[in-house]
Amino acid sequence: MSRRFVVEADGGSRGNPGPAGYGALVRDADTGRVLAERAASVGRATNNVAEYGGLVAGLQAALDLDPQAEVEVKMDSKLVVEQMSGRWKVKHPDMQKLALQARALARQLGGVRYTWVPRAQNAAADALANSAMDGRPVHRDAAAEPSTVEDDVQPVAEPAPPVTTVLHLLRHGRTEHTPERRYSGRNDLPLSATGRAEAEAAALRAKELGIEVVVASPLRRTRETAEVVAAALGLPVRLDDDLVELDFGGLEGLTAEEARTRHPLAARRFAGDVTVPAPGGESVADVAARVQRARERLLREHAGRTVLVVSHVTPIKLLLAAGLGVGLEVVHRVFLEAASLCTVAWSSDGRSAVRLLNDTAHLR
Repeated sequence: MSRRFVVEADGGSRGNPGPAGYGALVRDADTGRVLAERAASVGRATNNVAEYGGLVAGLQAALDLDPQAEVEVKMDSKLVVEQMSGRWKVKHPDMQKLALQARALARQLGGVRYTWVPRAQNAAADALANSAMDGRPVHRDAAAEPSTVEDDVQPVAEPAPPVTTVLHLLRHGRTEHTPERRYSGRNDLPLSATGRAEAEAAALRAKELGIEVVVASPLRRTRETAEVVAAALGLPVRLDDDLVELDFGGLEGLTAEEARTRHPLAARRFAGDVTVPAPGGESVADVAARVQRARERLLREHAGRTVLVVSHVTPIKLLLAAGLGVGLEVVHRVFLEAASLCTVAWSSDGRSAVRLLNDTAHLR
């Protein structure tokens, strides 16, 4: 009887197009055991190209394990599944090449079918893709199963139930730049009197949320906000450099109108493309990479706990984007008030849910 494998594959791009990578793994369909894992960067590419890269890597890994195997490919990319199933045409030149590679590999296997799954059911491949985008490639093959005497077979333990970690995302209170909507990145402005009052109001709200950990950007406005809230909760403040605001470079301190006047081309490109940095500063995609690190660290170090994250507009929007499973462009489509509160819940099984967005009830 032919062996049966499940290939789980995914890909991602921070910027779309932007720095991209894929992840893929092969499971034994009968036992669920992971037999092979692959993750690698594909340079600058789109999500779809990266997803095809994951498919090719997964099929190659399955072929290396057993050319006679019957394979079910599971992906959360409707596009790739429909194209590889022959129901949709492949139009993009880069994807055409990868689709041909995938079909050539599939023909060498005992049989391949494609199944679309929700993103939450593709968490393992997604994690591998993120590892690749973080510069951590993976090429692992499981050791051969040890032979056992039938009487010595141990029962398989039930998987642990998923753990939910709740991140409450608090934007800092107002500074002198806030009312005029000035680009405020790496400056170290303190809270204004209004901003301190907002922090105190947020502290009263925080007492209702069961917060166990307070983590903040080290910039002064976030640190001061966090210290007010943490004092009310009787908790220390932990600082995380990856949560600082986008570096606006030459746009720092300017209004959007002033930026367009002084840096017309650079300001327009920065506002229109998440992969383009501010002149002398960062891009949204740059910030997304470090916010991803911060998120993974928070979920790893504080699994199952309720955490208050005190940060800035861009990092908070990017955490929301990750929770929603949408692209980085969402940063231009969400507005966050000073001292507003958002909430995202993350489950250890890969699911996430945005529970609260731009809530300012505590400021009224």
